[in-house]
Amino acid sequence: MSRQDGGAAANHQPLLVLGKITEILDAFSLARPSLTLGEIQQATGLPTSTVQRLVTNMVAQGLLDRAGDRIRVGLRMSYWAATAVKGLDLLAIVDPVLREIRDETGETACVFRAEHGFRVCVAIAETRHALRRDMYVGKIIPLYAGSAGRILLAWDPELAERVLAAPLEPLTEGTVTSPRELRALISRAKADGYAISAGEREDSASGLSAPIFDAAGRVVAALTISGPTLRMPLAQCEAWVDLLVGYAEQVTRTLGGRIPVADPGPAAVSAPAPPG
Repeated sequence: MSRQDGGAAANHQPLLVLGKITEILDAFSLARPSLTLGEIQQATGLPTSTVQRLVTNMVAQGLLDRAGDRIRVGLRMSYWAATAVKGLDLLAIVDPVLREIRDETGETACVFRAEHGFRVCVAIAETRHALRRDMYVGKIIPLYAGSAGRILLAWDPELAERVLAAPLEPLTEGTVTSPRELRALISRAKADGYAISAGEREDSASGLSAPIFDAAGRVVAALTISGPTLRMPLAQCEAWVDLLVGYAEQVTRTLGGRIPVADPGPAAVSAPAPPG
């Protein structure tokens, strides 16, 4: 091997190490924020000795944190993440994601935020089907009706209590107007990490929603797929849960957000689940 070839090989060696470090970091997700060495090895496929050596060094550098046999992404990473996401706008991030969801499912994808006791559509990629739900940027909807509202209330106990204390006026025959039943549905959404609804805001219309979080673990928006129940029966909504939750997690990570630590909170007070 010539000196030049040897130099090229030496220059490429750090990239191989960086690739392995990236694989280890990619093994973590919002759904699996802590892993054992064995789980990291299984997720990456790297040799056990390599995982042990790299993880030890990454812990020493603050890239990972270790507590007992559990390993997490290190707090030092949050400082870098903060500079990376500074100035990023939620709408700029979600626009291409909404188009991807629309193209994969064929249905309308949108984002809702809580504003002054209502939920407001702030971004949308409309279905190309002629038969579609009435939705547009700026549309205002009561928080108690539909899957997106349930998501926005599930991680905001104070807002949930204000909504539950106010009259729940029916929008359709399927609107949940019982505070007890709505409380149970909010609690279920928080436990599941998503919500599905049908006919609550509009007859013969379905919605599937998942939360987007900021760096403090606060819910900032609900990512939603919506469409006619004819094309989105319960079975189809359930089939899209992993897809939607995955995209919501992607947006959360791009924002530098994190899943909050679960706590019971007022919105998750135990209550019997509604029948059906």
